[in-house]
Amino acid sequence: MFRRLALPAAVLAAAVAVLGAVPATAAPAAGAVCFWTGAGQHGTSWCYTPPGYTDVPESLHDRAASFRSDADTAVYAIDWARDTCYHRLIRAHDLADNWPWGARLDGVSDTTMGCQVG
Repeated sequence: MFRRLALPAAVLAAAVAVLGAVPATAAPAAGAVCFWTGAGQHGTSWCYTPPGYTDVPESLHDRAASFRSDADTAVYAIDWARDTCYHRLIRAHDLADNWPWGARLDGVSDTTMGCQVG
């Protein structure tokens, strides 16, 4: 009886390992905006789901090369400058495969945070 349980457990573990490995080019989850370190939605990724403000992880801080929005609402990329801050509109369901503004990305919000247009 023990062998019968061991085989399904091994199969289950292998399936979880395979299914848990999501490629970096995976589509954003519904309602999310995802950012990648590489052009064309490649490299390390991270996704933001509104509402609120969230700092981007260090891997994407000033290093986002592309993004894709699956959100039904606009969000704002935020750049915290020395004496002020700037925002960049990301429209609902927009994408950029080569996003120069990502070199300024510090956070993401569902509001402009009172920042100037950048």
